[in-house]
Amino acid sequence: MSSTNSTMPRPRAVKPIEAVNDFVIRFANVNGTGSASANNMFAKSVFRMGIPVSPKNIFPSNIQGLPTWYEVRISERGYLGRRGGVDIVVGVNPQSMARDIEELEPGGYFIYDNTKPLDLRLMRDDVQFIGVPFTAICLQEYTNPRQRQLFKNVIYVGALSALLDIEFSVLCDLVGEQFKGKEKLVAPNIHALELGYQYAREHYQCPLGIRLERRDAVGDRILMEGNTALGLGAVYGGATVAGWYPITPSTSMVEEFEKYANRLRIDPGTGQKKFAIAQAEDELAAIGMAIGACWNGARAFTATSGPGVSLMSEFLGLAYFAEVPVVLFDIQRAGPSTGMPTRTQQSDILAAAYASHGDTKHVLLFPASPKECFEMSADSFDLADRLQTPIIVLSDLDLGMNDNMSDPLEWDDQRSYDRGKVFNAQELEELEERFGRYVDVDGDGICYRTLPGTHATKGSFFTRGTSRDEYAIYTEDGEVYERNMERLLLKWETAKTCVPAPELFEAQQATSEGVIFFGTSTDSTLEALDLLRDEGLHFDGLRIRAFPFNQQVSDFIDRHERVFVIEQNRDGQLRKLLIGECEINPRKLLLLNYFAGMPITARFIRDQIRLGVKGGSVVPLHGKSKDA
Repeated sequence: MSSTNSTMPRPRAVKPIEAVNDFVIRFANVNGTGSASANNMFAKSVFRMGIPVSPKNIFPSNIQGLPTWYEVRISERGYLGRRGGVDIVVGVNPQSMARDIEELEPGGYFIYDNTKPLDLRLMRDDVQFIGVPFTAICLQEYTNPRQRQLFKNVIYVGALSALLDIEFSVLCDLVGEQFKGKEKLVAPNIHALELGYQYAREHYQCPLGIRLERRDAVGDRILMEGNTALGLGAVYGGATVAGWYPITPSTSMVEEFEKYANRLRIDPGTGQKKFAIAQAEDELAAIGMAIGACWNGARAFTATSGPGVSLMSEFLGLAYFAEVPVVLFDIQRAGPSTGMPTRTQQSDILAAAYASHGDTKHVLLFPASPKECFEMSADSFDLADRLQTPIIVLSDLDLGMNDNMSDPLEWDDQRSYDRGKVFNAQELEELEERFGRYVDVDGDGICYRTLPGTHATKGSFFTRGTSRDEYAIYTEDGEVYERNMERLLLKWETAKTCVPAPELFEAQQATSEGVIFFGTSTDSTLEALDLLRDEGLHFDGLRIRAFPFNQQVSDFIDRHERVFVIEQNRDGQLRKLLIGECEINPRKLLLLNYFAGMPITARFIRDQIRLGVKGGSVVPLHGKSKDA
C-alpha cells in the first residue's frame, strides 16, 4: 500500500487483515455533527449489495459534544449479533482516538483525518494507518462552516467506497432516495462522495485487504427498527388509543404508531381520525388513560422504559386485579433510576413480571427481531382481550432504535380480532342466570365481561381495585378473596397455553449441556453456539419467547445436566424467574450475563461458556466494549 500521507509507514509485526464480506467497522464521531445519516448510508449500501449487515448506533444521552460510535457488523454467513472486536475504525473524533486505536484487532485498519499529523504515541505496529485529509478537503471545497461539518461525513463514506470496493452507483442511488423532493441537495452530496473516492483511489492501493463483493445473501429481508415494527403492529392489532409520556428509548414507538395511523386510520370521506393519542403529564396518567380506554372497549396501549414501569406499577396492579385488558410496550434501557438512558439492557424482567404490590403476575412477550416486534405487537392486543389482563411486550434499545435485518412483515387480511369473552346485548338478553362479572363459567379462570352501554338493564357491574365477590360486590370476606386469587392463578395456567412457545435449537449431536436465551441476546448466542461447535463443544439452545413459562421450558432444563442462562443484566433476572417459577435447583442454572450497556457479543458468550465448561466461574466482563 502506498500513500502520500506525511506519516511514514512503520514496520508491522502482524499481517493486515484480509477478509471478504466478513468484518466489523466502527465509526467514531462526535454527537450532533450529522454523522448518523452518513453512517446509515454506508450500512444501507452494504445491504443493497446483497450482503447481510447489522448496524448499532451507540450514542450519548446529551444533545451534542460527546463521543458517539456507529458499529456495523458485516457477515456473508448472516450473523447479525455483535461479534466482538473491530477490524476497521473510521476515527474522526480526537476525544476517543486513543481508545479507538487500542480496540482495533491486530492487523486492523485505522482511517483518520491526517490534515494534522497523528500523535506518534498513538501508533501501533500491528495496525494499518490510512490518512485522508477530510478537514483540508472541506476547507478547500466549502465556505459554510455547517457544510464543512456535514460533508466531511459524506467524504469519508466516499473514501470507503474506494477502500472497500463499495459500488459507487449504490451510494448515488441512496443519496437520490434520501433527498427525494430536495433534488438540489443530490448533486452536492454526490460531489462530496466523489471527493473522498478520488482521494483514496489516487493515494492508496484500492481495495484494502478487507473488501466487499456483491452477493445475493439478503433475499427479501428488510432493514427496520424494532420500534417502527411495534408501532405498525399496534395499528394492525386494532389499537386506536395511545396514552403516553415521552421517554427514551420508547418515544419513537408511539411516533411510528401515529405515523402509520395517519396513513391507515383516517376516514377517506370525512378526513376524521379514527385514533387518539394523548400525551399525559406523567407515566401513571398515561397508563391510566390506556386502561380507561380498554375498559370502555377500545384497544389501547402505552409505551415506556424502566422508570416508567416503576411509576405505572400501581395501575398495572389495578388492571391485573380488576381484570381489565391493556398493553404496555417496555423498551428497556440501562438502569436503575435514570441509569444510562441511551444504553441497552434486559433489566426490567422482574420489575415487569411482578409489577405492583401483592401477589401479581403479568404476561411478558420477548421479541427478537422486527418481524417478531410486529407480530407480538399485534398479538398482544388479542392476548390482552382473551386473558383480560395487562400484556407487557419487552423490547430494548438495541432492537428498538437500531436498524435490524429481518424477514418481511406478513399479515393475513382474513384475520379477525379475538375480543375474548365479551357478552353482547343479545347474549345478555338471552342470559337466564344472574350475570356475574367474576364468575368462572368455563373453568379456565377467565370470566365473561361486558362493555359499558351494551344493554339498558343487564350486564352492569362496578369495577373496583378492592376485594369483591363473583358479582363485583365489595367484600372483605377472606374465603371469597382466596377464591378470587386462586381463580387468577388458574387463569395464569391458561395463559401458558396462549403465549408463544419457546424455540428449540438442537445440537448436531446428543449433549447434556444447554443454553437458554431470549430477546436481543439471540443472534450473538446462536453465533457463539456455532463457534463452540467448531471447537467440538455442543449445546442445545432454547429461546424463551414469553412468560409464563410452559412445560417445554421445564422439560428442557430437566433433560440437561447444566444450563447456561444468557442475559443482559447484573442480577440474572431471567434465571431467578426460572428458578422461582419452575422450581429449579439454582446449581443447575449457570448465569452468563453482561450489562455494560452495549449489546452482548458472540465472542464474549463463547469465552464465558468455554470457561464455565472447564470448571471456572462465569463472571461478567464489566465495561469491556471491545469483547462484550
